[in-house]
Amino acid sequence: MKQVQAIVVGGGCIGLSAALGLANLGKKVLLIDAGKPAQVDSDEFGLRVSAISKASQALFEKLGIWQGIQAQRLAAYTNMDVRDKDSIGRIHFASNELDLSELGHIVENEVIRQALITQCEKNDNLEILFETPYSSIHQTDEQVLVTLASGEPVMAELLIACDGANSAIRSQFKMPITFWDYDHHAIVATVTSQVPHANTARQVFLPTGPLAFLPLPEQNTHSIVWSTSPEHAKQLLAMEEGEFNKALTVAFDSELGLCCVNSQRLSFPLKMRYARKWVENRVILMGDAAHTIHPLAGLGMNLGLKDVAKLLQLVADDQSNVFANGKLLRQYEMARKADAQTHIAMMQGLKELFEGSNPVKKLIRGIGLNVVDAAKPIKHLFAEKALQ
Repeated sequence: MKQVQAIVVGGGCIGLSAALGLANLGKKVLLIDAGKPAQVDSDEFGLRVSAISKASQALFEKLGIWQGIQAQRLAAYTNMDVRDKDSIGRIHFASNELDLSELGHIVENEVIRQALITQCEKNDNLEILFETPYSSIHQTDEQVLVTLASGEPVMAELLIACDGANSAIRSQFKMPITFWDYDHHAIVATVTSQVPHANTARQVFLPTGPLAFLPLPEQNTHSIVWSTSPEHAKQLLAMEEGEFNKALTVAFDSELGLCCVNSQRLSFPLKMRYARKWVENRVILMGDAAHTIHPLAGLGMNLGLKDVAKLLQLVADDQSNVFANGKLLRQYEMARKADAQTHIAMMQGLKELFEGSNPVKKLIRGIGLNVVDAAKPIKHLFAEKALQ
């Protein structure tokens, strides 16, 4: 029987970060995932990207993978421009106003995964088994038993569920969730524009939802996230390429000139999920298994990485000599639930405020954005919160 201190289920960015971080702290870790390892296409940009905050970058540096990400590809953004299409409201953030070299980086998720896997393979405390599903999970007060589909049993003191928004582990252990449908589908694609992005992340709030243009390493190439109603998303996906290009250019008021899609277009529904219980004895939730939020502020990946950072900090600071003790896990749950609640409420408030063409809301949006943009101390406070 294999014996480790922690088993991580899920080989996405959050699961790999948690496994590597615990291994770096001297814990014996096994990560299992039913899927395949990361594959980075050298010719095409991945459709799923993340806006990596300064805090997330600091975690990646601590894990020893930031240099690996830089060696592949990433795009720093030094400016962020947010506006409301139906009002005069606009706000602009610049890194030089905050004495920073950049506000953050846009990185393909598969690039992050590849850098994590490469670093994980160097750590003797960590074993990764891809294409390895499990058949059952049982736990006692002291340990968790995971039986792999091959029949091999593995014992651990902690199981970390990073198995996604539809977490089977969360369901098995009856950890209740609150959820609602944002009534939005997000379309993602890679596009080129006539006007260079100038290292600027842009977002316009349309009556049907936000449209974001995120800069990629090539100056005229962007990753877009277009959140809109399910009906409109279906129409956009059904359009011929030229028709879609015109719709995209018009939606963005031609600020970047003619925009042309140069990848497939994917769409996925947006739902808020929040686990009301994150810890069940020796099983804990992390990342999308614990929370999913609207992508309008690009906080999803960063929120999951904050889960990782908090657990690693608690384990590193623990003086009890009992790994993953109940007190530590309760501290993790309390701290991360509170932060997730704050972000969920903030995203819902922003979505409701910027949605639709109600004249009163348009007035509030226009005045609010312009007031914040003009009030430097308030704007800097907003920026600092977003960078955490």
